Amino acid sequence: MAINNRTWRAKRIQGELLKLGIQINKGTVKKYMRRARRGLPPVNHGQTWATFIKNHAGDIWACDIVQTYDMFFRTVFVFFIIELGSRRVVHYGVTRAPSDFWVAQQVREATPYDEKPCFLIRDNDSKYGACFTRVTEDRQIEVLRTPVRAPKANAICERFIGSVRRECLDHMLIVSERHLHWIIGDYVAYFNRARPHQGLKQRIPDPADDVTPEQMEGLSRIIGYPVLGGLHHDYRRVA
Repeated sequence: MAINNRTWRAKRIQGELLKLGIQINKGTVKKYMRRARRGLPPVNHGQTWATFIKNHAGDIWACDIVQTYDMFFRTVFVFFIIELGSRRVVHYGVTRAPSDFWVAQQVREATPYDEKPCFLIRDNDSKYGACFTRVTEDRQIEVLRTPVRAPKANAICERFIGSVRRECLDHMLIVSERHLHWIIGDYVAYFNRARPHQGLKQRIPDPADDVTPEQMEGLSRIIGYPVLGGLHHDYRRVA
């Protein structure tokens, strides 16, 4: 117990042993704890950011804004919200003017029927203003602001944005805001329902067809469905 539960103290271990019907003096527990933990590195009793993310990933969303350009070199912005546990893109929006009111509206659209996270990670962009704060407080979402110049604090969202650029935006000539909205929608559908994710051990965030390996044995043909005009392909087994 002392080795597997490094944050437990003698009284905690004493209580666990008592639960198992073993009565032992606290001083005896301390003696064996020191012997068991000899040579082990010290434990940081404060919860690290990585540990917090790991323990609460299913209750955490993260958001960020990507800036890109259309074929006339006009700026267009894409706003994303991602669920950290599943890596699923929960919501996206496209605009030329991402104001505080617009960002707040995106949060409203992403949280219908009381579907919401416990925590929402964001950076220190001024676009997250009073309207954004009011909406998150109304939905009882605790907003976690990342430190300045600390991209690793929102690493999952940053990696997704890198994927969007490398696998989508860098290969597309954007005609208009509406065109970009269609492109991002197509990529998000592919990312959520067909693209294996390395952070999930090559699993798909929200698979369209939950087919077991045994069921696949009876399906011989493999067909590639084009995504984004053939930039990517979604390969599936069919009868």
